[in-house]
Formats: sequence, C-alpha cells, structure tokens
Amino acid sequence: MKVAKDDIQVKMEIPGAIIRQQTDFGDASGLGKISAEYFSLSAGVDTTPLFIGLEGNLCQCPHWGFLTKGQLTTTDVAGKEETVDANELFYWPPGHNVKVIQDSEIIMFSPQHEHTKVINHMIEKTRN
Repeated sequence: MKVAKDDIQVKMEIPGAIIRQQTDFGDASGLGKISAEYFSLSAGVDTTPLFIGLEGNLCQCPHWGFLTKGQLTTTDVAGKEETVDANELFYWPPGHNVKVIQDSEIIMFSPQHEHTKVINHMIEKTRN
C-alpha cells in the first residue's frame, strides 16, 4: 500500500499549517516496540538473496515508511509488484522483497524485534 503526499486527505488547513491524515494505513496492534530506520540504497540492490532462509524467503516484518528519494519495487508473496516513488508513504505487510530501481533513501518504522531478526539474518548472508 502506498500513497502520494498530495493524495492524502487534508483534514485541517490554517495559515502556516496543513494537516493531512491517511487512516487505516496498516495495523500495528500487538507489535511491541517500534524502531526508526533510515536506509540509503543504490540502484540495483535486490534483497531476494539476502532473505533466503527466512520464512518463504521473504521479509516477514511489516514496515511503514516514506521514500524521500528514488524509486523501488516490492514483490509480495503472491508475486504482486508495487512501485514506490519519491515522496510517497508506504506500508509493506509481512512477506515481501525489495528491488531498488533508482538510488533511494527511505525512512521506515518497523516492529523492533521482528526487523532486528531480519537485519541480523541479512548481516549473516553478507558474511557467507
């Protein structure tokens, strides 16, 4: 799921402030502590080989974020692709891979426990 900033409903607009809100943007219930993450990714990065060995060979952690720069594509467990462009908010449910189309910078919020396991798994894959 993704949404461009200009497509988010304006809830309040007063001089000096515009408040936009996208409701129902994923469900964080029961996820515990959340980590804040900033990723810098070069064009051509593909997480597919890094996720081999995880359930379904996919990242099983949900992420909420904002792509500040670039373009990337996610593929879910059913094979559905979604392209996220700069200045779009996104929600990636569990069960995805990421391919970077253009140099990208991402701000993400993820369940800390689950994503730490994924990051540690990727670190081990790069050592092999």
